[in-house]
Amino acid sequence: DDVYYSVAVLDVSNPAQPVYAEHQAEARFNPGSVGKVLVAAALFQLLADLYPDDIAARERVLRNTRVVADGFIVNDSHDVPFWDGTRLSYRPLRQGDAASLWTYLDWMMSASSNAAASMVMRETLLLAHFGKRYPVDPKQIDAFLRTTPKSRLSALLGRVMRAGLERNGLDPQALQQGSLFTSGGKARVPGSSSRATPRELMRWLLALEEGRIVDVWSSREIKKLLYMTQRRIRYASSPALEDAAVYFKSGSLYRCKPEAGFVCRKYQGKGQ
Repeated sequence: DDVYYSVAVLDVSNPAQPVYAEHQAEARFNPGSVGKVLVAAALFQLLADLYPDDIAARERVLRNTRVVADGFIVNDSHDVPFWDGTRLSYRPLRQGDAASLWTYLDWMMSASSNAAASMVMRETLLLAHFGKRYPVDPKQIDAFLRTTPKSRLSALLGRVMRAGLERNGLDPQALQQGSLFTSGGKARVPGSSSRATPRELMRWLLALEEGRIVDVWSSREIKKLLYMTQRRIRYASSPALEDAAVYFKSGSLYRCKPEAGFVCRKYQGKGQ
């Protein structure tokens, strides 16, 4: 089955003598939800461009910006956590749900919510357009999205996402998140194809570990958003990892063709 797999593994247990192995690592795939890490990098790059010497200002934008879910979230089934001060509950995002931009980033990364990802991409476009005037009120958001031609919104999305890669020494030909994650978002802001190779994803992860995705602060914050403490579908629940810190992002695109003796179940397809 090796022809169906592409793998890149880097062991930096001994930083002076790293060990790397790969198999078909230049093969291109649709990264699925793994592309959400590129959305985070693009947003943090914009924040650093606007506030290069002011970490507190970046934190204020993330903490104080109130994001309200709208038609960009349609449709998504991923549950996200809600805390009411007493009880933690889980459900998909609904239009009208409000939270900080930082919370939406967490929902996008840890809960892998497509709805949250499309809202974060919307906010990234708003940040790119309004600059230090961001965050802006709902009337300005509506006017910008309603009156700006879709071709210009699409071009802005491409520029912002490429900047999050090229500015950090990565190759958009091998790594790209080209579109929003929901049909409602794609209808408002048309995008392009998404792609990734294991080798370029490894280069991105190494840059993150070294503090080179935007800067040390941004790399650390993105890594915090990837730190998984919950048991997940398959990967981080091994007893071998009980004393390990696991930083995790999966993509769950799959296909399954029913065959005799094999029942198709979620995430159990025989190919991507």
